[in-house]
Amino acid sequence: MTLNIEKEYDPELGIDYEGTALLVAEQVLEQEGCPYEAEVSLLLTSDEEIHKLNLQYRGIDRPTDVLSFPQITYGSPADFSHLEEHEADCFNPDSGELFLGDIIISLDRVREQAENYGHGPRREFAFLVAHSMLHLLGYDHMTEDEAARMEAGQSAVLRDLGIER
Repeated sequence: MTLNIEKEYDPELGIDYEGTALLVAEQVLEQEGCPYEAEVSLLLTSDEEIHKLNLQYRGIDRPTDVLSFPQITYGSPADFSHLEEHEADCFNPDSGELFLGDIIISLDRVREQAENYGHGPRREFAFLVAHSMLHLLGYDHMTEDEAARMEAGQSAVLRDLGIER
């Protein structure tokens, strides 16, 4: 797995961002049965910057904890059966890896939410990576059923990695 990580902001939360993100992303891919090597871009930023992006791309005028920009449209979550038909749109021509998309995380929100939920920043960061990876694989939480499936997937990844509250 290739993780292209850019830190434009680092409030020193004491997290191995790259190691944790790789661990969680690889666990999500294994859990969801991804048959390909994959690539993801991860931007670590501030509330101020994610607020701008949330307004620009989603029309929502406030900061958020994480934004996900999937590269692939799935018929159903984690259905990889059609990807080779769209190879030029889905695979990095240089590496051959499946390019899943972009994740943007507000490290201000990581700190705040970790405090609010009573766990450490690493657990919160890992949760946001798992959440976003599932979005990159076609999961959503617009209905109760979708939300339940996504929550179960996130919980399983964190539990299997021993990253719990």
